[in-house]
Amino acid sequence: MDFISTKNAPQAIGPYSQAVKVENFIYTSGQIALTPEGSDDILHKGIEEQTKQVLNNLKNVLEAAGSGLEKVIKTTIFLADMNDFSKVNSIYEEFFKTHKPARSTVAVKTLPKNALIEIEAIAIV
Repeated sequence: MDFISTKNAPQAIGPYSQAVKVENFIYTSGQIALTPEGSDDILHKGIEEQTKQVLNNLKNVLEAAGSGLEKVIKTTIFLADMNDFSKVNSIYEEFFKTHKPARSTVAVKTLPKNALIEIEAIAIV
């Protein structure tokens, strides 16, 4: 088991790793719209900006683990407002063009730092 850490994504804000690699699988922690430097400026913007930052963070964590978005098997999206579903889909499709991993989307009451979206993934190396 390897614990993944990269400076190209925000550091964990609690006692957990950005991702864990077990054999040929990568399990990421949920990413919210913090910048790699830890700034929360994007958390004060709309769902489109937050979704782009979250997916860039996820991409950077996966790449640090020797994987990438094209190797994602499954994602889970947590939304503070299910009315944002179609906007998130539009941005998500920009990152996952022809590669369509399995996915769940769940409405939640609140997210860390009052983020509008959080995404986690399982990928292969």
